[in-house]
Amino acid sequence: MSYAKLTVSILALAAVSATATATAATAREQIRIVGSSTVFPFSTAVAEQFGRTTDFQTPIVESTGSGGGLKLFCAGVGVDSPDITNASRRMKQKEFKTCQDNGVTDITEAVIGYDGIVVANAMQGPDFQLTREQLVIALAENGPKPTMWNEVDPSLPPLKIEVLGPPPSSGTRDAFEELVMHEGCADTDKVACDGVTIRQDGAYIESGENDNLIVSKLEANPDALGIFGFSFLDQNADQLKGATVDGMEPTFENIASGDYPVSRSLYFYIKDAHVGAVPGVQEYANEFLSDAASGQEGYLVDKGLIPLTEDEHGKMKAAVGELKKMTADAWK
Repeated sequence: MSYAKLTVSILALAAVSATATATAATAREQIRIVGSSTVFPFSTAVAEQFGRTTDFQTPIVESTGSGGGLKLFCAGVGVDSPDITNASRRMKQKEFKTCQDNGVTDITEAVIGYDGIVVANAMQGPDFQLTREQLVIALAENGPKPTMWNEVDPSLPPLKIEVLGPPPSSGTRDAFEELVMHEGCADTDKVACDGVTIRQDGAYIESGENDNLIVSKLEANPDALGIFGFSFLDQNADQLKGATVDGMEPTFENIASGDYPVSRSLYFYIKDAHVGAVPGVQEYANEFLSDAASGQEGYLVDKGLIPLTEDEHGKMKAAVGELKKMTADAWK
């Protein structure tokens, strides 16, 4: 082959390669979102509103759990990986490092509001007034492992301990272990607090990432308790009732004020490299942080989201608008 023909062939191959790369970058026209089952109904509501009111396609939202979503999100950059992941707890440092190692170097973090983790049962079931100490005694692997609630405390009903809750991949599970199992353990001498974990002998029943499934199971078994986000209690208030925890009812007002002890922030994370490559990523994020969606009077509040203060919300809106890059200093 002559030099001239070889040069033409190389240029042709380069052109094909460049075209393929460009096509791959824009091969997906629909935003893909994964993550928390708690954030799922909020994210879905925003996706539906976004699809109705813009020229972009309605995003696909999957409930994979916070841990599962972050694993998918941090696997790499490209059309086969999600653009946004929701989380009912903050990204962990080791997850951030996994992202960095896999080329997901530019990430924007957004806090969308607050949520309470509730312990609830069917409306026709008994009333529960619990403390975090009692929950630790009832559910700790390295504790007495009582069979009945009145063995935990005589003031509690003489019913078998059955608690339906999320699996380890769930942000709700992470937050429950931190805010109840770890913090409540300090109040009792019946449990070895070093590395306290949830028991695995059947008293705690892992019920997947679908909180609606827990709700339906509670209706079928009024004596059982379930653990999930406040929004699911709020949306099923005609069927479920929340237990008091440390004397506080799981209400919108108590969570917003910080009086309810089992509260946490809700997040989503943007893969900045996908902004502009997948149509609508920035615009969807802006809609989520708009006053109309997650503001004080936004449509997500009607679905159970506890909104940020106006000042906090303004700062988050600005951070998302400018794609403020998350750094390792976030955990300092």
